[in-house]
Amino acid sequence: MASVQRRRFLYLCVGGSTLVFGCGADPAGEGDSDGETGESGDSEIGAETGAETQGCLDPLAAGSVLSALEFLGEGQAAVGEPQGEGLDGRLALDLGTLDAGSLTTANEDFFVRTAAPAQLDLESPWTVSLSGLVEAEVTLGMAELAALPQHTRVVLLECSGNGNNRAFGLISVAEWSGVLVADVIAEAGVLDAATAVSIVGFDEHAQPSPDAGCSWVYRLSELAEAGAMLVTHMNGVPLPLDHGQPVRLIAPGWFGCCNPKWVDGLRLVDDTEPASSQMIEFASRTHQSAAHALASDYAPGLMQQAAMPVRVEKWALEGELVYEIVGIMWGGSVLTDSLQIHFNGGPGAAVEVCPAQETTDVWTLWRYTWRPEAIGEYAIVMSVDPSIPAVRLDSGYYQRRVMVDEV
Repeated sequence: MASVQRRRFLYLCVGGSTLVFGCGADPAGEGDSDGETGESGDSEIGAETGAETQGCLDPLAAGSVLSALEFLGEGQAAVGEPQGEGLDGRLALDLGTLDAGSLTTANEDFFVRTAAPAQLDLESPWTVSLSGLVEAEVTLGMAELAALPQHTRVVLLECSGNGNNRAFGLISVAEWSGVLVADVIAEAGVLDAATAVSIVGFDEHAQPSPDAGCSWVYRLSELAEAGAMLVTHMNGVPLPLDHGQPVRLIAPGWFGCCNPKWVDGLRLVDDTEPASSQMIEFASRTHQSAAHALASDYAPGLMQQAAMPVRVEKWALEGELVYEIVGIMWGGSVLTDSLQIHFNGGPGAAVEVCPAQETTDVWTLWRYTWRPEAIGEYAIVMSVDPSIPAVRLDSGYYQRRVMVDEV
């Protein structure tokens, strides 16, 4: 019951700040991290906005939780426990634990799609090479990277294959610190002929792979627009091994497969550069029109607007039985408050997004008080304004199902 009381408290707190990580004493006695960022002046996700309270009143403050509903037909057993090694390494986040005080993910809980390669050698000094269409090839060690201007940003990553086989848990948010890719590239000097950069991560695993090669080719303009970084720290500590130690790419807004880990090379290229094997392998998952032969024919692997429920609870409220649905929305490039919920293909109803979404770098919580009309199974899908690109959302990809046994 303490965790539910804590969620009620945090919901009342969240009205006057961006994504507040605590707002004074926690009545449940559980402290929260403050989400403070680093020295570069980037947006502080846990900082007070200075705005007046936005009226995020809790409609269930006088109620008591009775039980939580399980989502049907999903791989719940695979959530929260590490599985496999190397290319088969997986860890799915338990999204049901999210509340206003846990919107960044602890390093040990952050999802894993591929664990560290068995042949990764961190005993020798790590370097990142700059080659290709550059004025002079350069090799940067960790000290040289640390000497460049440092930036910190809180960013969500989602595996492009995130699905209900792992309860949609291949998605997480962390605070990342490192250097802008643009600053790194500048160390070698970029020739006029260069239009893109191939960023390569170490990918020599013990088990064979038919599509070996952890790399993605980005247009230089795309990296600059995204504010892409080569990061060395995650949530204030050096990168954990499974998350790219010692260097990984973070390109805000792009699917996880486009963010190589264990980065050891940047090669400047032109529009004749072939697509990497990883780009071809993940073409459909990143919503490409085809598995193109040339990297220049690929659209950015951006996460479009998405949303889904993460928790459904049965409540007693002043003699009435109600259900609370809590969910997240993420992705896209524009802020929106048009999110609606649908049951069994029926008409949409607006959900409460409070406080309003302030950044698309991370997920935003929403909630809906539900009074189902009858006992039975319900398919829950979300929708946004039709003008907002949302390929997966519109297709029903993030549908979740529950069984209501009492009304």
